[in-house]
Amino acid sequence: MKNIFLLSFIPLAVVANCHAQEKIDTDRPDQTESVATAPRGWLQAEIGFNLQKNGTNNEYLLPTTLLKYGLTKRMELRLVSSVRRYQFTQVNGSTGYENGIEPIAIGTKLALCEEKGILPKTSILAHIAFPALASKNLQAYKLAPEFRLCMQHTITKNMGLAYNLGAEWDGFNNEPGWVYSISPGFGFLEKWYAYIEAFGVVSKIDEPEHNMDAGFAYWVNSNFKLDASGGIGISKAAPQWYIAVGASFRFKTH
Repeated sequence: MKNIFLLSFIPLAVVANCHAQEKIDTDRPDQTESVATAPRGWLQAEIGFNLQKNGTNNEYLLPTTLLKYGLTKRMELRLVSSVRRYQFTQVNGSTGYENGIEPIAIGTKLALCEEKGILPKTSILAHIAFPALASKNLQAYKLAPEFRLCMQHTITKNMGLAYNLGAEWDGFNNEPGWVYSISPGFGFLEKWYAYIEAFGVVSKIDEPEHNMDAGFAYWVNSNFKLDASGGIGISKAAPQWYIAVGASFRFKTH
């Protein structure tokens, strides 16, 4: 795990030498996936470190990693992975731990249409998590697909409204969880961005999870972005709270 942590930041050394016309647009720190795709020929990495509290249990993601590659102007390839450390209270009152790599997901995001009047800018995102691409103790029983429609409205020059609708499967049963999120975002002081958000999952077999969060991001330059966020659960089944920090960067491959 320590080696993964260190290797995650090696590419930051080359970021300052790359230039792009637009500032890097990322799927983090909020839970609402962006409508933007990585520019053609660019490799983008979004890395985060999370702590989530659920009762007496703590879940650490150290790190979460999203890699994107701009295949065309409208399409990116994606790889998602996370290293999980789960700390829980055992029956005898002692502390137990579960560590490993969660199933790696491979997918794509495709830009469908630009914003026009009341019609939002829209993209579709899809992943499949593979049970074999995980630590043995964290493997699921079957493939775990996910899809989302990602939409965005421009409110003003410095304000937008983004929202997602979709479904995800956990790899253990056939019932999907229906996911939603909505997030107003605000740009200020040229390099800063802040948001508030509501998001959750609803399914037939589990209690609904509804959450709220907020966060901010800072562009160090057009290719390097830092972020921090935190949220709380507002339904019984949701985690009590979470906090996260992260960094995103990109560079041109050719």
